[in-house]
Amino acid sequence: MAISTKLMMRQGQALVMTPQLLQAIKLLQFSNLELAAFLHDELERNPLLEAHEGDGGVDAADPSQGGEPSAAEPFEGPQEGDWAQQDLAVDSATLSADLGADMSNAFEAEGPSIGERARDEAPDGAGLSATSWTGAAGGGPADGEAPNLEAYVADRQSLHEHLAEQLALACPDPRHRIIGQSIIDAIDESGYLRESLDEIAARLEADMAEAEHILATIQTFDPSGVGARDLAECLAIQLKERDRYDPAMQAFVANLPLVARRDFAQLAKLCGVDDEDIADMAAELRRLEPKPGRAFGGAPIQPLVADVIVRAASDGAWHVELNADALPRVLVNHSYAAQVSAVATGPADKSFISSCLQNANWLTKSLEQRARTILRVASEIVRLQDAFLTHGVEHLRPLNLRTVADAIGMHESTVSRVTSNKYMMTPRGVFELKYFFSASIATTSGAAAHSAEAVRFRIKQMIDRETPDGILSDDAIVERLKASDIEIARRTVAKYRDSLRIPSSVDRRRAKLAQARMTTH
Repeated sequence: MAISTKLMMRQGQALVMTPQLLQAIKLLQFSNLELAAFLHDELERNPLLEAHEGDGGVDAADPSQGGEPSAAEPFEGPQEGDWAQQDLAVDSATLSADLGADMSNAFEAEGPSIGERARDEAPDGAGLSATSWTGAAGGGPADGEAPNLEAYVADRQSLHEHLAEQLALACPDPRHRIIGQSIIDAIDESGYLRESLDEIAARLEADMAEAEHILATIQTFDPSGVGARDLAECLAIQLKERDRYDPAMQAFVANLPLVARRDFAQLAKLCGVDDEDIADMAAELRRLEPKPGRAFGGAPIQPLVADVIVRAASDGAWHVELNADALPRVLVNHSYAAQVSAVATGPADKSFISSCLQNANWLTKSLEQRARTILRVASEIVRLQDAFLTHGVEHLRPLNLRTVADAIGMHESTVSRVTSNKYMMTPRGVFELKYFFSASIATTSGAAAHSAEAVRFRIKQMIDRETPDGILSDDAIVERLKASDIEIARRTVAKYRDSLRIPSSVDRRRAKLAQARMTTH
């Protein structure tokens, strides 16, 4: 059989991801903050897109209104009799006549007055008059720009900046300042040194004893406890500054795991003190700051804006609507597109305008489709979780993506993208859409299954109702849940308890006994 090259036709099907389709998928999984940032870039890139400011403004996409914003009325400047129109009087005679003040006991001016010196030293047109403040047009400063009020707002100082200022005063040696700045750069937002001091010293080719000395200097900075390598060292630094780091307290801080378990009997043996002293030492420890850098704040907190709002209707149903504040308002300026198309002559210009118009139209359609999809998914979630909205978390139904996708005729991947980073405001609080999807826990009688979130809530309720004499073990919780028709394994109870950050039954019993002992004292 001879090997040769041939041209053959073959028919097949393949999924082609066009740039527009990729953009639509990306828009669907964006949060409202990510979408706002994306639209800001698109507005900068596409001249045919405009941000719609609201119903009160001029609709740029409406050809009847021309798409031209109305010009602002010019500022008239100071009127007749206005104080800003007059030169500032600085001589004593004028001040006495205008203000009715006795200037006989005032200091005599040595040399020319302030106003005269200002006029002599300032360039032409820069005297102390109305034009100095309002400019030639009377609408702003002399350069025609409005004053930047944000420049006068105090910026919040970061922890690193605060430590760097103290380092400049504490370490006059430039070599020590370089080592100290490297140590400060390795301190996290909580105030802890997260990089090994050996690595810092090796990177700077510095002596380890020198690095230890500079770290000890930084640990004396404000806030107290900063630069510690672990919690025990952080607490020890603060106790030393308070002159409370005696041998008993040193042993107390060295056994923080026992403190966390509230094993005060063992701590009393290790520290050589009685129960009353242990209670005082524990109270002293609670007054310390475990995260010294917390006072300076961390990364900016992004505001949480709900995408969907659910309200109770008068007929007992639920009214689901999109949050208008979270919806993007982007319009296509067709009138401007027609104007620039009429004057475009070159093929490159026409191609650019056509591409911008096509992308703008596709973007607006994608945003509308995104809004409709979010509303459909949220409405179906509300319909399926009606009991949760009415009665609470214990009535949350088990739910998966396939159930919602089949109900609204969409793919599971689409529902997954819609529920990511989207939030719903309900009468019971603001929840992420992912919250309403919970695993199923079987029942002992074969009835309707329970959701994992509802079972987790029941476990928390049981533990909250415990008494010092009735601490529930994981096995006891399993038996109580089985009595409530919930089939669950002991390891699942332990997993749910750990996710709720609830200690074991032994630690809870020891903590309640210690609390009762402290209350008695």
